[in-house]
Amino acid sequence: MKENIKIKEVELINFIYLPLKQKKMILEWRNHPDIRKWMYNQYEISLDEHLNFIESLKNKKDKLYFLVKKEDKYIGVIDFYDIDNNKKEAKFGLYKNPYEKTVGIGKILIETVIEFAFNILKLKKLKLEVFNENKKARNLYKRYNFRKIGEKVINNKKIICMELTNENRQS
Repeated sequence: MKENIKIKEVELINFIYLPLKQKKMILEWRNHPDIRKWMYNQYEISLDEHLNFIESLKNKKDKLYFLVKKEDKYIGVIDFYDIDNNKKEAKFGLYKNPYEKTVGIGKILIETVIEFAFNILKLKKLKLEVFNENKKARNLYKRYNFRKIGEKVINNKKIICMELTNENRQS
């Protein structure tokens, strides 16, 4: 995968090509309480652990992580994992820069995810898992035609499983 990918008004920068400064910035976002509370692993991640994870991405064919930049601002992170090229499906995650107060970042991130998944990765199905109590995120996904396909419990919290197919997405 290329270092930088342009989609509409945003630039996706692959984690494996980021300089240390941006890697540290992403770690700070990921460890921010407003972001961390929606993650399966809610402990603070160390710099070594973070850098080792990014290094491991170089050898992974089923994971892609991107820093999202709009104009001169880093607005968030999107990631694809469990990418299955045979089934043409993947799971994804996203989170916004917790220090950026611009309205509409969630909309930009989800539209970027959908565009990348269906037009660049050529997927037929996009899946996600979201905490039941994260109503803001669930409502965002519903607005983009993601449908609930199941539930599970992780760390004593209810998780909603959703998916979007290429046929059901908004054009």
